[in-house]
Amino acid sequence: MASGVPVVCSCIEPLDEVAGDAALFVDPLSVESIAHGMLRVLEDPALRKRLAAEGLKRSAGFSWERTALQTFQAISGAISRPGA
Repeated sequence: MASGVPVVCSCIEPLDEVAGDAALFVDPLSVESIAHGMLRVLEDPALRKRLAAEGLKRSAGFSWERTALQTFQAISGAISRPGA
């Protein structure tokens, strides 16, 4: 996403939360679903363009700094509540 390319990914919970509307989701256990998703992106220039643009917007909301800060806050919160 951050590279400005359209994303085709598995429709599993963590990925759909991260990708939101910026990816085309496929069933990871179905070869047909994966192939169909890839073909849709390859054959549909409007879809490709939309996914690439949405991916850039979506990926701007993520950073290693933000991830580190949230991880630190979670660990600090857990430490300050022993036995919780």
